[in-house]
Amino acid sequence: MNKSNPASSLLTAYRALAYVTGVGLVLLCLACVNAYLLNGSRTPVMIVGTLHGWLYMAYVVVAFILGMKLEWPMGKIVWTVLAGTIPTAVFFVERRVVREMKAQLAAQEQEQLVGA
Repeated sequence: MNKSNPASSLLTAYRALAYVTGVGLVLLCLACVNAYLLNGSRTPVMIVGTLHGWLYMAYVVVAFILGMKLEWPMGKIVWTVLAGTIPTAVFFVERRVVREMKAQLAAQEQEQLVGA
């Protein structure tokens, strides 16, 4: 795979944001359980919730741009974006997106080699 490909850089950003968003959401859920069911401190909920919210917005933008560049159907883009709101779903969606994108980029690279 050509590392200078802009889609490859976009994939790296998507993967990083997917993992950070997923971990942040799991941590937020744990903080909520601690705060609201175990009567713990609510400070972690505010901190982790704020971080997750900002990172999720970046994830939405990158996932949307990625989907548009790869000409995904709108349903796939929406599902990819919503995966960041369901605890652990983003990890499974990220793996599928990476597998599909790598195959698509390899096919595009092969086309370029054949056409050259």
